[in-house]
This record gives sequence, structure tokens and C-alpha cells, in this order.
Amino acid sequence: MSFFRITLHRSAIGLPKRTRGVLAALGLHKRAQVVFHPVEAQFAGMIMKVKELVQVEEVDRALTKREVHAQRQPEKGFFVERAVPRMGDVGVGVLGRVAALQGQGQGQAQEGEVRL
Repeated sequence: MSFFRITLHRSAIGLPKRTRGVLAALGLHKRAQVVFHPVEAQFAGMIMKVKELVQVEEVDRALTKREVHAQRQPEKGFFVERAVPRMGDVGVGVLGRVAALQGQGQGQAQEGEVRL
């Protein structure tokens, strides 16, 4: 048996009472709320009445509230997709940066010493 997965994307504030009643009959009260209903003509008719407010998918099974909540959770930790070069690092390696810093200080820097 397949189910409609219905998600409320737009608020019902300022809409006619009849439209708010259809959303209440579907069990939708808050934005981003997800409900599951079997694929039947009565639910398809209600969905058509509020098609501008909801997003509908057809799924094989209804998920529990805990499973829906787990799907919305982001993954733990973070991933570095690409390192962004800092200002002035474009085309300059570490040794080139040290050599550039050595020439900027007062007088000449000793070997292995960097003056700013």
C-alpha cells in the first residue's frame, strides 16, 4: 500500500476558513509539518484544494514521527570541501612568504629570523 507524504510549506494565515478547515482535516497545523495518508480519492481531493500550500510525495510506507525527525537532523561534525587561500597566498608557497617577510623588516633579518 502506498501513502501520500504531505508537507505544509505555506502558512494558512489570512486564508479563508474553508481552506484552513481542509488543512485541519489533513492534520496539518504548522509549517514544515509532515503527515502520511493512504492513497485514496478523498485525500487526493483534499490535497487538490490546498495544492498551492503543500508539497506531496508518494511513498511506500508511512514513517513514524521519530523517523521523520531523524531525517531532518544534519549529520554530526563537518567536512572541509575545499580550502580557500588566504589573502596574499595566491601563487606563493611557504618559503616565498618567509622570504617576503624577511625583506620588510628594519635592517636585515638574521638567518632563520623573521622580522615584521
